Amino acid sequence: MTIRSTLTVLFDDPFWIGLCERELDGGYEAARIVFGAEPKDYEIYDFVLRHWHELRFSPALPGTAAKPRANPKRMQRQVRRQTMARGVGTKAQKALKLQLEQGRLERKARTRQARDAEKARQFALHQEKKREKHRGH
Repeated sequence: MTIRSTLTVLFDDPFWIGLCERELDGGYEAARIVFGAEPKDYEIYDFVLRHWHELRFSPALPGTAAKPRANPKRMQRQVRRQTMARGVGTKAQKALKLQLEQGRLERKARTRQARDAEKARQFALHQEKKREKHRGH
């Protein structure tokens, strides 16, 4: 069992974010942390020590992250060509998008259940009021 984790801190206007990526037995997962203001090194270290287990990683995607190549300029050119050819999005972005979509679907289901329960409650209350009106006659 091999586990490899990375934490990348970057500025995503208007906030500083951390992008946590981990490879776990051939699966790839990602999580996003919003820091707000630019975090200091000791704040990042403290966050990793205290809150790493609380992170909600995306569902596992098959495959592994790309290994860095020897020539970074060549790699940049290749990435630029690939993004132009097939659209923008890194593996981490796709994993986070999948996690966001799953959260949206869960929230939608909870909202629908609450709305249906409220409708049923209102209907029962209306029926009860109707019975009360007819009792006195």
